[in-house]
Amino acid sequence: MTIFELEGIDHVAITVRDVAASVNWYREVLGLERRHQEAWGDHPAVMGIGTTSLALFPVGTDSPQAPPGRGVLSMRHIAFRANAANFVLARDALAVRGIAVQFQDHQIAQSIYFEDPDGHQIEITTYEL
Repeated sequence: MTIFELEGIDHVAITVRDVAASVNWYREVLGLERRHQEAWGDHPAVMGIGTTSLALFPVGTDSPQAPPGRGVLSMRHIAFRANAANFVLARDALAVRGIAVQFQDHQIAQSIYFEDPDGHQIEITTYEL
């Protein structure tokens, strides 16, 4: 039994090649808003929706390695939830941008998976079937 209660995920920290380009991508593709810029500037650049944010940190090298595959202990993907109508809108908007998605039916939910410019896997899922 825990003696405290969590509210949810505050943020996920990821490294990116180009902070400004990633800020634009997350704003334009997923509709995330810039947060805390007046306090932190670009270290990290925080992008959020609702009560969840991504903290974008510069990778710190000119030749970063690709995100690891499934055989390595790591974060596998970042998942955002949408209602059924917005799930369809997201899939269509990604197609218009030429962003390839992989669809998966999880029985209790449906998801689309795609990658950000740095190869991080992003998921949009809906439980409204």
